[in-house]
Amino acid sequence: MPRKITREDLGWNEHFAQSFAPYASEGWKPARLLRDNKISYGCLVFDETDFDERDCILSGRVFHEAATDAELPAVGDWVALDVSGEDAVIRARLPRQTCFSRKAPGATSEEQVLVANVDVVIVITDPGSDYSLRRLERYFTLIQRSGARPVVVVNKADLFSKVECAKAASDIRELNPECCVHITSVLEGRGLKEVKSYLKKGITVALIGSSGVGKSAMVNELVGDEWQWVGDVNETTGKGRHTTTARELVLLPRGGILVDNPGIKEVQMWTDERTLREAFADIEDLASQCRFHDCKHGKDAGCALRTALAEGRLDAARLEGYVRLEDEIAELKRRQKKRQMTVERIHKREHKIKARNREDRLEIEHDLKPDRRRF
Repeated sequence: MPRKITREDLGWNEHFAQSFAPYASEGWKPARLLRDNKISYGCLVFDETDFDERDCILSGRVFHEAATDAELPAVGDWVALDVSGEDAVIRARLPRQTCFSRKAPGATSEEQVLVANVDVVIVITDPGSDYSLRRLERYFTLIQRSGARPVVVVNKADLFSKVECAKAASDIRELNPECCVHITSVLEGRGLKEVKSYLKKGITVALIGSSGVGKSAMVNELVGDEWQWVGDVNETTGKGRHTTTARELVLLPRGGILVDNPGIKEVQMWTDERTLREAFADIEDLASQCRFHDCKHGKDAGCALRTALAEGRLDAARLEGYVRLEDEIAELKRRQKKRQMTVERIHKREHKIKARNREDRLEIEHDLKPDRRRF
């Protein structure tokens, strides 16, 4: 018999309890979203004694009140679920504690939420073709903004020498001293104990990385040891096993919540200048020493960054990465401002049309009103 699953196992805490309190009187139930099926969601819904996995849909009010797609419920969100009818309906999304997101791929200024309420984000890479400190800088910047804890796994250690693996891990630790770095080999079972140590009761862990770095094998190893199957049915949820084609939250009976994400091709920035400066504090300190406060770090006289480059105190690739991220954030802000101006123009035009239609309607009603004057 599998052990009884509680709300706390799924990440429920005092923050969500207080946020849900106003909805309890409506008879709605707290639920956490497991997957996004495009036209519906999968969730775990709780009552006082048990829980159930079921599909649910989004209410029109929640949809229309969301200013952007990022405000709509996403995998990992806690919601207030109305189960009184034939269909379970999401009536509200509870405020998030953390939110790991990026700029949506393509020429857009929209935010794409990858997973909500995540505690640890594990980036999987390898010491070979996927290895890039510049890409990891982007991941670190996004994770820092999310509020989650960063962890990097240097995988496929069986295909590379100990020197190559150690060098990669050392460079990553130097890039971000606050990040835990582990060297692993799924094939040999090396380093997996350290990775599994993050899977604790109530802790949500998201695994991300490029395609081809062994992320799927890592997920299978982590889930396979914990997930209890009887034939094709899961004892914990009573549901059949299926192939994951999109991000999905997996509850592990022995503790921990794992979010599997599809391979990430683009790590586009969704952050702000403050987070960027915190992620590149060393460069910011140097830049503050420039002779001019608006130094472009090009041919400007008295540029402290160029001096540091010439003296070998600053890595050229890291500076280039910083400049590119800064340019991306500036471009994102420009697109957001343009989009806001477009939305405001549309709203003003709609308001004028409504006002004009109302005037026309009143005029017609006045013309059709019987003349009650006495002659």
